[in-house]
Amino acid sequence: MSATEGAMVLEVWRRSGRVRRARRAVASVLVVLTSGVLLAACAGDGRDEVRFAFSKREAIGFMTELVDEYNASQDDVRVVLDTSGVDVVSASFVRGNPPDIALANYNMESARFVQRGALSDLSDTDAADRIRPDLQPLMDQYGSYPGRTSALPYSVMAASVIYNEQIFAEQGIEVPQTWDELIAACETLQAAGITPIYATFKDDWTVAQGWFDYAVGGQVDVLEFFDRLAEQGTDVGPDSAVSFQKDFSGPLEQATELAQYVNPDAASRGYGDGNLAFAQGEAAMYLQGPWAFSEIAKTAPDLPLGTFPLPMTDDPDDLAVRVNVDLAAWIPVEARHPEAARDFLEHLYQPEVIEAYNASQLGFAPTTDAAPVDDPRVAGMVPYYEENRVYQGPSVLVPRTIPVNNYAQAVLLGQDSAAMLRTLDADWARLAFRQPAPVTETKESTR
Repeated sequence: MSATEGAMVLEVWRRSGRVRRARRAVASVLVVLTSGVLLAACAGDGRDEVRFAFSKREAIGFMTELVDEYNASQDDVRVVLDTSGVDVVSASFVRGNPPDIALANYNMESARFVQRGALSDLSDTDAADRIRPDLQPLMDQYGSYPGRTSALPYSVMAASVIYNEQIFAEQGIEVPQTWDELIAACETLQAAGITPIYATFKDDWTVAQGWFDYAVGGQVDVLEFFDRLAEQGTDVGPDSAVSFQKDFSGPLEQATELAQYVNPDAASRGYGDGNLAFAQGEAAMYLQGPWAFSEIAKTAPDLPLGTFPLPMTDDPDDLAVRVNVDLAAWIPVEARHPEAARDFLEHLYQPEVIEAYNASQLGFAPTTDAAPVDDPRVAGMVPYYEENRVYQGPSVLVPRTIPVNNYAQAVLLGQDSAAMLRTLDADWARLAFRQPAPVTETKESTR
């Protein structure tokens, strides 16, 4: 062998040695990483570790205590509470590492997981057997996956007009049940030097969830409207069978009329301002949901408050309250510990657990065996919820790419409602928003 050939053999041997060492190093790293994943999936005491995503920040204290009690009650599962938020949860699906179970706001963001088959079927759970069937249309409005019950409602939040019972009693005003009675009450209050309604037009979401949703929902069958709108696709306009211009114009005109009875500085007042002012007795009515009660109570814990649906017609039979599925439970197809997650899900739906949670948040339990809601502040909405006289807020059924909150705010600040509704129709036509194309039951989920 020549010197040159010998040098070449030596170089090949050196390179192969480096390769072998590199391969051994990579193998060691993979062992460490794999062990880390396995350890992450199991608690230090050998129990299955279930990651539980929870999205309602106002109730973290309640849920932390509940998780601690559950963990202490058994030796098989350890639940870890994850409050990192919806964006992190969405990203975890992309990475193939979703939470094992979630209680999350049920909206279009959650619906993406449903429609793509990323959530497992819960129809065989005991919890599913106890859900009120009349709530299913609220769930289906965001979409469904064939052959699956992908999510179960956990907390239904009802919203309507909050009113100061003391002011009403002092002025001799009965809770209005018709549009004419509502206007008469506003006139009586205004004549007495009392602001009839405290408005917070600075925050667009308060306009959308209150003024816009209550006005439209008080006259329009919201679920039917959006179903027909989706069927119509791009053919949305003044001459179509259904459109925003046709169906929402009357309610928005009335909302604009009602806005004559608000505080003069409404355009510069936001949600925090409204809670404080209403607590201080600066108005008789407030178009907000029950989440405002705890904020009002910080200033006036003993203020006598009640609720009633905003009347938009002169027929009391048309009265209904706005609802949304505040929380729904779901378990991803790719959950690492699906059986352990199901065990925890069944625990969450035990009557004493789900009812205690909803009582703490002034929500309504969606189960058929739920005890009646007895908090006097929401008592005015109980009969409507129990009789299923409810509607989904139209603002949450418009995709986020259409700035409906801003549009509603502009109308209450003086913009022509007809122009806004033309814009809304045009936006919808361009987007041609519909439910995704039907999928078969055997189609694999998108992962």
